[in-house]
Amino acid sequence: MGGFYGVNGKRLQRQYRDYLSEFKQWKDKPHAKQWLVFPQNMGKYLSIDETALSKGELYTIITNKKAKGKKGAIVAILAGTKVEPIIEQLLKVPRSKRNMVKEITLDMANSMKVIARKCFPKAVQVTDRFHVQKLALDALQDIRIKHRWQAIDLENEQIKHAKVKQTEHRPELFDNGDTRKQLLARSRYLLYKAPNNWTQSQYLRSKILFEQYPDIKIAFDLVQGLRNIFNTATSIQTAYTKLAHWYKDVEQTGFKAFNTIANTITINYRSILNYFINRSTNASAESFNAKIKAFRAQFRGVKNVEFFLFRLTRIFA
Repeated sequence: MGGFYGVNGKRLQRQYRDYLSEFKQWKDKPHAKQWLVFPQNMGKYLSIDETALSKGELYTIITNKKAKGKKGAIVAILAGTKVEPIIEQLLKVPRSKRNMVKEITLDMANSMKVIARKCFPKAVQVTDRFHVQKLALDALQDIRIKHRWQAIDLENEQIKHAKVKQTEHRPELFDNGDTRKQLLARSRYLLYKAPNNWTQSQYLRSKILFEQYPDIKIAFDLVQGLRNIFNTATSIQTAYTKLAHWYKDVEQTGFKAFNTIANTITINYRSILNYFINRSTNASAESFNAKIKAFRAQFRGVKNVEFFLFRLTRIFA
């Protein structure tokens, strides 16, 4: 913009910040880096999540789903994830406004649950299904990665052996042209997808992968089974029954990582099953985080946190 008007860009930015934007008169400026609360934006359905604004510093952000990421979306922006200071600021909001919250979506962090319980006592807590599924996907990818390291070690040993014998190393090639190492590396993305979304080449690669590594196939089926529960269960009772069968399948595999996931789901089962009431997710919070990252990219990073928050709240609060 500075180039268009023939004005020095940095000077224009400074003039906008200090004089044109009313930033210096902003009444919330003294405490903006610690807390910003907008009681007028409180709604019946909220999301709570954390995001990094600058240099990895985390902020807890509460948003109103009804605003759909537009004006009126921000309910609160609070520095850090420590429970006590966040609760202290939220409790300043009149109880009548906090009691109007019927549902709040969140991840499995215990701190978020404590904040929701203390500040929004009448709200039903709903654990985001995608956080649960991500745990299962991470466990699956962990199995693939372990096999990949073994394949790399094996190839390195074969190359050394070929050098000692002064022969050319020719790695084993599968029907699709992949070596064992390549097969495990290139299978990463297909394991995130449902089989009906695979391309022809991914289908062929998966067939070879599952033949070579049956444990990856078992883990993949567990991930798909969990995904199907969230996609097909129509009530809390149905989901509870299907999860019980899924737990049994997990126990039979003996996979330590999946047993950890099953235990995590057991600990959080009430809020996880609440998903099947309205099928609510934390997607709105994740979408809002993406908007913050895009906004931050336009600034080419955040040098002045207060001014960044000022702009952010002017647009979204």
